[in-house]
Amino acid sequence: MKTNWAGNVTFSAAQAVTPTTADDLRAILRGSPAVHVVGSGHSFSPIADTTGTLLSLAQMPEVFEVDGRTVRVGAGMTLAALAPLLHDAGLALHTLPSLPHITIAGAIATATHGSGARSLAGAVRSVEVMRGDGSVVELTSAGAAVSMGALGVVTSVTLDVVPSFDVAQTVYEDVAWTTLLVQLEQIFEGAYSVSAFVDWQGGATLWVKHRLGDEPFAFPGRAADGPRHPVTGQPPSRCTEQGGVPGPWHERLPHFKAEFTPSVGQELQTEYFVPRTRAVTALRALAEMSTVISPLVQACEIRTISAEPQWLSPAVDRDSLAIHFTWVPNTPAVLALLPRLEEAIAPRPHWGKLFTVPPTLLAARYPQWDAFRALANEHDPKGVFRNDFLTRYIGPAATT
Repeated sequence: MKTNWAGNVTFSAAQAVTPTTADDLRAILRGSPAVHVVGSGHSFSPIADTTGTLLSLAQMPEVFEVDGRTVRVGAGMTLAALAPLLHDAGLALHTLPSLPHITIAGAIATATHGSGARSLAGAVRSVEVMRGDGSVVELTSAGAAVSMGALGVVTSVTLDVVPSFDVAQTVYEDVAWTTLLVQLEQIFEGAYSVSAFVDWQGGATLWVKHRLGDEPFAFPGRAADGPRHPVTGQPPSRCTEQGGVPGPWHERLPHFKAEFTPSVGQELQTEYFVPRTRAVTALRALAEMSTVISPLVQACEIRTISAEPQWLSPAVDRDSLAIHFTWVPNTPAVLALLPRLEEAIAPRPHWGKLFTVPPTLLAARYPQWDAFRALANEHDPKGVFRNDFLTRYIGPAATT
């Protein structure tokens, strides 16, 4: 893998390796001064880059062990591969990202959320980590899940699971911007998962994922008369089934089917998290900049995320509104715009997507920032897993 999925990050690794056993992985770590794991390559920031050895866990032995309401899984497995295994066992995850193509470890390490009230990291019981010296530890602290790869190579994850459930998905169009703002809380509490796609020109479209058995809610707008894609002009055949047709959780919670290229492909992404208490204020501030946002944006999705305890989750300790931008693939123009958006809404950004918030400002927005820095230095004192991205935001390793 020479670049990430979008092509905006070219990896600078001296070598890329794909171990097939734990012993292979241990030998690589003991022989490499700098290592970082790349998942599916769906991050838009340089979070997975390294000048040393770029690791893929795609060929490691499959791990899938169910124990009551928990499951232990291999970190390099994709969510698309895991979901049917869980469903066949009568189980489910509480959430799935919009695209199930990404790896379990990658989704957790960056606090990726999706359809549902929590990020996938919210289901983590423990992570098994192989450190730079080849030792293996099991970590359960609130700092271990959303680690951005700073603690070592996550080899397996133990997750809470729930009984399998069915979901029906309906798209509601022609929702007025003023209606969305006035009824924001009711709309986002009206179903298991609600996404509002806004055009910043006065309108919104709601993607509603209703869990069968839940009390129905009368959403504004009108039900779409056929399947839709979040990005105008893209084929809706790539999206999970709509029209209110019930189906298994893993075939409805993602927006995109695993067998197709998700979203657009030619794109950049940013996602910002603001407190739910500032949701309407933030949306109005962004709407005032619609003339500079609209020429660069392909789609903008709004969702809500419940507060969670993970130290570096953008939703740590506060219910949040997540504002996601799918940009045109114009990196200079997007990076020039982001500081204006960030100044207007003072967000916590998604770690795997584009942002420009300075390290000092970002650190001040996370109550456990110093505790995470200490945890990273404890498990990686020599900075084997530190890269330019991590060094910029959490500082150099303890012994470098």
